[in-house]
Amino acid sequence: MWRTRAAAACVICRSLANSNYGIKRKSPLQNLHVVSRSIHHPYHPSLKFQRRPLRISLQQFSSLNRLPLRKTKLLNVKYGYQSYRNFWLARLASRLLKIRYLILGSAVGGGYTAKKTYDQWKDMMPDLDEYKWIIPDFIWELDEHIDLEKLIKALPDADDLAKLLPDFEKIGESFTSLKGIFSPGTPGETAFRATDQGYDSDKQYKKGLLGELILLQQQIQQHEEEARRAAGQYNPGSYQQKRKVSDKEKIDQLQEELLRTQLKYQRMLERLEKENKELRKLVLQRDDKGIHQRKLKKSLIDMYSEVLDILSDYDASYNTQDHLPRVVVVGDQSAGKTSVLEMIAQARIFPRGSGEMMTRSPVKVTLSEGPHHVALFKDSSREFDLTKEEDLAALRNEIEIRMRNSVKEGCTVSTETISLSVKGPGLQRMVLVDLPGVISTVTSGMAPDTKETIFSISKAYMQNPNAIILCIQDGSVDAERSIVTDLVSQMDPQGKRTIFVLTKVDLAEKNVASPSRIQQIIEGKLFPMKALGYFAVVTGKGNSSESIESIKEYEEEFFQNSKLLKTCMLKAHQVTTKNLSLAVSDCFWKMVRESVEQQADAFKATRFNLETEWKNNYPRLRELDRNELFEKAKNEILDEVISLTQVTPKHWEEILQKTLWERVSTHVIENIYLPAAQTMNSGTFNTTVDIKLKQWTDKQLPNKAVEVAWETLQEEFSRFMTEQKGKEHDDIFDKLKQAVKEESIKRHKWNERAEDSLRVIQHNALEDRSISDKQQWDAAIHFMEETLQSRLKDTESVIEDMVGPDWKKRWLYWIGRTKEQNIRNETKNELEKLIKCNEEHAAYLANDEVTTVRKNLEARGITVDPCLIKDTWHQIYRRYFLKTALNHCNLCRRGFYYYQRHFVDSELECNDIVLFWRIQRMLAITANTLRQQLTNTEVRRLEKNVKEVLEDFAEDNEKKVKLLTGKRVQLAEDLKKVREIQEKLEAFIEALHQEK
Repeated sequence: MWRTRAAAACVICRSLANSNYGIKRKSPLQNLHVVSRSIHHPYHPSLKFQRRPLRISLQQFSSLNRLPLRKTKLLNVKYGYQSYRNFWLARLASRLLKIRYLILGSAVGGGYTAKKTYDQWKDMMPDLDEYKWIIPDFIWELDEHIDLEKLIKALPDADDLAKLLPDFEKIGESFTSLKGIFSPGTPGETAFRATDQGYDSDKQYKKGLLGELILLQQQIQQHEEEARRAAGQYNPGSYQQKRKVSDKEKIDQLQEELLRTQLKYQRMLERLEKENKELRKLVLQRDDKGIHQRKLKKSLIDMYSEVLDILSDYDASYNTQDHLPRVVVVGDQSAGKTSVLEMIAQARIFPRGSGEMMTRSPVKVTLSEGPHHVALFKDSSREFDLTKEEDLAALRNEIEIRMRNSVKEGCTVSTETISLSVKGPGLQRMVLVDLPGVISTVTSGMAPDTKETIFSISKAYMQNPNAIILCIQDGSVDAERSIVTDLVSQMDPQGKRTIFVLTKVDLAEKNVASPSRIQQIIEGKLFPMKALGYFAVVTGKGNSSESIESIKEYEEEFFQNSKLLKTCMLKAHQVTTKNLSLAVSDCFWKMVRESVEQQADAFKATRFNLETEWKNNYPRLRELDRNELFEKAKNEILDEVISLTQVTPKHWEEILQKTLWERVSTHVIENIYLPAAQTMNSGTFNTTVDIKLKQWTDKQLPNKAVEVAWETLQEEFSRFMTEQKGKEHDDIFDKLKQAVKEESIKRHKWNERAEDSLRVIQHNALEDRSISDKQQWDAAIHFMEETLQSRLKDTESVIEDMVGPDWKKRWLYWIGRTKEQNIRNETKNELEKLIKCNEEHAAYLANDEVTTVRKNLEARGITVDPCLIKDTWHQIYRRYFLKTALNHCNLCRRGFYYYQRHFVDSELECNDIVLFWRIQRMLAITANTLRQQLTNTEVRRLEKNVKEVLEDFAEDNEKKVKLLTGKRVQLAEDLKKVREIQEKLEAFIEALHQEK
């Protein structure tokens, strides 16, 4: 029976050798796999090759066919050999290659009939090239690395396998290399792998590997027994019955077996990767605690992220654009961009909403490996523990707050980038930028330019020729509704840096009537765009409370049972976010290595140009950037504020007294002096003056005095701030000083109790009527004369404007009078005649007097309104009164003697001189009080306000940019940033070469 089966197998093997399965071999016999040759032709000469050490090359799969796949090697493992033969490893290979179907066919068939049946069955089989991707490449290369003949002779049965296994303790000594093969890490982690030797988890790994080997052995034995039973029950009836099995069922069975085998090995790899992840986490924790007593350098991805952060604030004014690679995540709104990013980061870190726009500004996420799963912002030292739900909620809330703060008033989205770093064990190192979702319609509540702003932001990031575009497409909606695919195809028409991701495949499989449509999308035949790779992922069931682990389990379960994968519409390496993460990371680092040196050279050239421009334009000045200039200006401003304390008391009092009198003189003349001067005797005059002064002091005077003091302080402060200091003056600080002055004055408030104390002092000063000496009397007369002369001068000017120029100006300057001026001039002449007739006339005209003047003018043909007569009279009488008062001042110069005698037996009355002395004394006392308040309190408070304003401005970069402007500032700022970028790029390149 076994000879018959072997003969049949030989016929089948020769048939396979003659047929074309897409595999090129040298000889017909060599077309068979080495395991088949070991079964059917154990004595064939080609099998007598020398034993080689076991060396398996495991390739990592990637759908990015343009990327070179990185290979890692397992350790050389030496196995012991036994004197008796055992075929368990050959059976393992036969299970992988599905040779048991050939054995079963050879057992059922026989002779020419078996040959004919096999030919018919072979014609119905599809081309196996389409399914070759399911089995890993190292299976096809077993014959190159394994001496199967000697292994078959050496390996024992399953019962004695545990006793005869190789020495796993020796394997454990080099377990670091074995972990490196299954590790999802990237270059740069070799330093961590070297620290894993002698770890305690070797035994756990040995136990898991032993269990897998025993399980595979038992499964192969079961399949062998089934094949024997089928051969023992062989008869013509059963043969005819099996021939009735449809060809479609055979193909389905073969596909299911292939898929189960692929999933089994995928699960094995995942378990090993999980074990390796735990080991790496413990190793990183050791390094973090300083067990190895060595200081870890800044990680490579963190160095690269710092360069990108600086470039985000750099204004490319010298044609040096940011062309450094990063992964740009774009997609339609609610397409699942954020969910894909969260799956790659392995944490639910972004705020969520039901259908509303949540991503309002670009978010740069730097992923790196670390012992703990944490996140932190670049401008904050707080770490968020991503394993705790309360920290996750706080992180999502912080991101949402930063987004809303970055959006300006009247806008919906912002161009300001939020920088976030996420570290954790097993994370792929890369830099991703999550952009706001592309929308087709602006809804209520959005700014009118929201759609165009999102398009411009997306284009700005995708225009970078080295940016990797991660195009996210919602699989649950019609492909025709996609907007982002057209935008991506415009930015990358050849698809050389685009990775297409189809999300919500679980919903798409349920809702799409034709599953082949999904296959067309993944094959790049449906959308008018090209891509470097295509992936299908599932990011959960739509529940915002789902954890990352539950989403991973759901995704794995879905693809295991999905018809899309069973019917080969999707390939295994094109599904799951894990494969997507590996592919994106490989593409990212490939792009970084290809472009970073070119970018460093570009910034080096820019630095040379900027330094040359500075030397030509500002040869004697230091290269002070905006922060350094602000510190210099800050010191100057503080020095100028301190100068206020050095102002002499005399200077303060002179300014205060002069300014206060200018502010209150009109009220004193019009409302106090003139009404009191109309009285008939001195007693009434003094009574009227006392009442008017009391009312004025209670209501207006203290307030006016404080206003004058505050304005005087402002003027002196402004004078010191704007005063040029010769050659040392730098006009680049003028805008900053003006802003500091205005803000400080705005914040300064005068002491509220100052008015109350000042009111009492002014009351007491005005109640005093005793002039002690002749000097004070003469000073009062001088003060009164100056005031009256000033008022007389103003009155003369008003009259001249009313009546026009006199005859001299008309002749000299050829200026004439207007018709109204002629009327007023005639009216003035009539009113002057009235005053000459009665020099003691009252201040107001009676109605009959107004009528008399009007009729006199009408008699001369001049029509005059009564109101015009009264207005003209007011100015004429005012001039007459001021001249009379000035004459009275001259008479009172010798009146101090009469004043001391209280004007007894004298016709001279000098009460107006006493009034002006009281006003003058009140002004002096008020000025002295305000000066003390200024020097003792208000100047210090102003200095404190200035310091607070400067501190606030120092923290506000926008203020500094707005206030410190000019070509010199911008040139120094660009030069500083270009130097910093170049230095960090060179450090990054050096670290990158060391990692290689």
